[in-house]
Amino acid sequence: MDFVMSCLSVGENGNLSIGGCDVAALAEEYGTPAYIMDEDQIRENCRVYNRAMQEYYGGNGIVLYASKALSCKYIYRMMKEENMGIDVVSGGEMYTALKAGFPAERIYFHGNNKTDDELKMALENGVGRIVVDNVFELESLNRLSGEMGKTADILFRIKPGIDAHTHSFIRTGQIDSKFGVSLENGEAENIIKMADDMENLNVVGVHCHIGSQIFELEPFELAAEKMMTFIADLKDKYDISIKELNLGGGYGIKYTEGDTPIDYDKYIQAVSKVVRRISEERGIPLPYIVMEPGRSITAETGLTVYRVGAVKEIPGVRTYISVDGGMGDNPRYILYQSEYEAVRVNNPLAEKTVTATLAGKCCESGDILIKDAKLPEIKVGDLVAVLATGAYNYSMASNYNRIPRLPIVMVSGGKSRLAVKRESYDDLIANDL
Repeated sequence: MDFVMSCLSVGENGNLSIGGCDVAALAEEYGTPAYIMDEDQIRENCRVYNRAMQEYYGGNGIVLYASKALSCKYIYRMMKEENMGIDVVSGGEMYTALKAGFPAERIYFHGNNKTDDELKMALENGVGRIVVDNVFELESLNRLSGEMGKTADILFRIKPGIDAHTHSFIRTGQIDSKFGVSLENGEAENIIKMADDMENLNVVGVHCHIGSQIFELEPFELAAEKMMTFIADLKDKYDISIKELNLGGGYGIKYTEGDTPIDYDKYIQAVSKVVRRISEERGIPLPYIVMEPGRSITAETGLTVYRVGAVKEIPGVRTYISVDGGMGDNPRYILYQSEYEAVRVNNPLAEKTVTATLAGKCCESGDILIKDAKLPEIKVGDLVAVLATGAYNYSMASNYNRIPRLPIVMVSGGKSRLAVKRESYDDLIANDL
């Protein structure tokens, strides 16, 4: 049996190991529940993307880490060291990155409802690109840039009309989406013409993102074709030159044995052929290519370790195994009915003879981590690891029921260190008056 995470193994003592560290020992040292992540694997994932950018686009582009997947100072410092750019979607993410010393010129600022204060922060700090979502933001940004004596380099978020085969909550490329402006109804063309006449803005590029957790090549190829055709049409019709094409992210990862992701560099190779073909056919320069992987950088590098506090068998109905975490540290089941796999930390390759629901401790019936999980026999006090939790777990975590948020433990070369400390009860009331 292979684990869904390549950085996992079984140690000499029979326990689950991540990055050369015994998970049971880490649980003893840092407590449970806790996020544990393999730093070396995160760095290698960044290098896979950078190598692919070099191979298929001759280095004419940049790979951005979509930091909404996991945002903390430690991650931003890693991204700086790995020569990545980042995208941020809020003032808080931007502030964290800047405080971590991340170069502002390699930050792309996204969001469908940026506030004036957030736009001012971006302008004051010299953020590299602002990805404009709508006409109201466009007008605000032009006004603020003028008041501050700045010229903002902008991209536009475009809806290319691609309906990716994924959960409805994470499809973003179709016309019925809160994000961006549409190709289909002429909205995208009109807003770019408007921006081209604004004194304080420099239209640099266009952006699209069709969704997340996508396992097919075709939607990405089709999106690239539509975007390149749009760039060529803008040049032919209005002599507007678009120098950057941001193709977003959304590459699927392996949460369960049933998931079949494509190697990330294969996505990039396939899309590069489309970009080059249309560039030649329409006689336009090859644009500077931007990509935004997030989940695929961190998800399969992390697990969450829990301790079992109760095993409740309801004869003829269901067995509940309750752990010391839940929807506060992983809300993805209650949001999307997301599927995960779990293993017992002691002897993780033991035969899975039990069907049980892994439940959290929150006072909420929907607080489930895995419904009808296949597990070995589990008893009170056992450690259980839920796999592939390195994206959209910490970043979406809450203090529901006033439960402190978890620490993030990074492992590298058989050693561990804290990236984010565990919250205390004092942290919970720090802002209470």
